[in-house]
Amino acid sequence: MAARAALELRDGEYVNLGIGVPTLIPNHLPPGVEVVLESENGILGVGPYPADDDVDPDLINAGKETVTVLPGASFFDSALSFGMIRGGHVDIAVLGAMQVSARGDLANWAVPGKLVTGIGGAMDLVHGARRVIVVMTHTAKDGTPKLVDECTLPLTGKACVDRVITDLGVFDVTPDGLRLVELAPGVDFEKVRESTGTAIYR
Repeated sequence: MAARAALELRDGEYVNLGIGVPTLIPNHLPPGVEVVLESENGILGVGPYPADDDVDPDLINAGKETVTVLPGASFFDSALSFGMIRGGHVDIAVLGAMQVSARGDLANWAVPGKLVTGIGGAMDLVHGARRVIVVMTHTAKDGTPKLVDECTLPLTGKACVDRVITDLGVFDVTPDGLRLVELAPGVDFEKVRESTGTAIYR
């Protein structure tokens, strides 16, 4: 999924990556493609994860993971960071999700009755970034669909998702619902249809 999502990024774009699978995307960028990674806690120019002997505990991303920074990186406070995000200066946000609805509603921060770590910057990112891509497994651990008619979990944003990449395929949010763009290798359309909680068209 990370390798497929990496193909969505264009050279020179400013990109915010959510925690989890999205953080693996830089390892899969095509040759000649360099992006500038923004972390909403105040780093522009995030580099790869550090080697064990190169960890600086003062360099962390918004997910509390230790990171490195690239030459030319800059640091700033959260107010300026969210000014960038809300001002439309982030080209793409790539996020994980618990549910995405047929009209592009996103639920990715809370499950009722379970520990909530906080919504973080997701609510601002999904409305400030020029394009929002969700990377997630097609179904939850119990097998229930994560692509649904209506989200039943607390929403992060309404009608904000542009494209969804799962382990079964790639889907675009359109005015008519979810459109299958491509199938994952070895997956047929019937498998996608059976695993999806809303109508899919091609």
